[in-house]
Amino acid sequence: ESDTASEISFQFNRHKKTPSIGSHSSDMASVSSVSGSVLSVYSGDFGSVDAQGTVEFALDYDEKNREFQVLVSQCKDLAVVDEKKGRSDPYVKTYLLPDKARMGKRKTSVKKRTVNPIYNEVLRYKIEKMVLLIQKLNLSVWHNDPLGRNSFLGEIEIDLASWDWSNRKLNWYLLKPRSLSAVNGVDHRGVMSLSIKYVPPGSLGKCPKNPPSGEVHIWVKDVKDLLQLRPSGVDSFVKCYVLPDTSKKSYQKTRVIKRDTNPVFNHTIVYDGFHTEDLKDACVELTVWDHEKLTNHFLGGIRLGLGTGLSYGISVDWMDSTQEEVAFWQEMMLAANEWIEGLLPLRSL
Repeated sequence: ESDTASEISFQFNRHKKTPSIGSHSSDMASVSSVSGSVLSVYSGDFGSVDAQGTVEFALDYDEKNREFQVLVSQCKDLAVVDEKKGRSDPYVKTYLLPDKARMGKRKTSVKKRTVNPIYNEVLRYKIEKMVLLIQKLNLSVWHNDPLGRNSFLGEIEIDLASWDWSNRKLNWYLLKPRSLSAVNGVDHRGVMSLSIKYVPPGSLGKCPKNPPSGEVHIWVKDVKDLLQLRPSGVDSFVKCYVLPDTSKKSYQKTRVIKRDTNPVFNHTIVYDGFHTEDLKDACVELTVWDHEKLTNHFLGGIRLGLGTGLSYGISVDWMDSTQEEVAFWQEMMLAANEWIEGLLPLRSL
């Protein structure tokens, strides 16, 4: 069924409903290292304020320094967020799409109490020109709220493949509501094909202790339509954790498949140490990464669990499975010793 198999134990105190502050913070730090880098990408308050106004900026590519530059000049007639005080505290944020997380965000300073802010700031990206030309620039304007969620004020999206690079002049652009590509296409990160199976304790053979504890089997088959971060393709691999256990014992990964946006992994992982009641509180996190020498880049992932927001009585942000992921996990819980096949979209987590 697969060319690699791994078996490790799912180990932590199931009955400890209120762990110490030290151990809890350690777990959360580990979870953040896996998926926290992209949490801010899709956060914010969309739709509470109607987009209006314009933004003035210019684009340039510095061939000598291999640097993409966005000169943000100013905005005019932005929406008012706090109507009682008649104020907005705007700033400008940029991403390179399709993968917001890889290149990261750049943002200007915040200008307080104005709907006509002047910035005159340069946002810079170190990136090869040939890679830049398969990107889109997403430039958005936001109201800064230090005590709550920042409010979206409008955006503009530019296809850099068709951009006139001889045009280095400042130009005005109309700010638009959140684009369909930002809602749908941008967050399309591929689809994972996999099968899972739960083997309850003592359910195999005549021996009542076979297996001595429950097992969760995860068969990662393949992934389709991964984000292509460079012209040569993507060198991908899959990481797996069983949350809340983020220790080295829980961590497993597949081999790296090079230069392929449709990699076939065919990799099986077995976690033992499961009791049936653990299935309600545990979450299998599978994340896909692009492998590079200096750092790996997050491509997308799935979380298999009940999506209740709670784990052993503790509120956790990673228990956030989608309806499809929850249904997949529930089907496994109801069909002991049977492989359940699924095709699940990767998401930003």
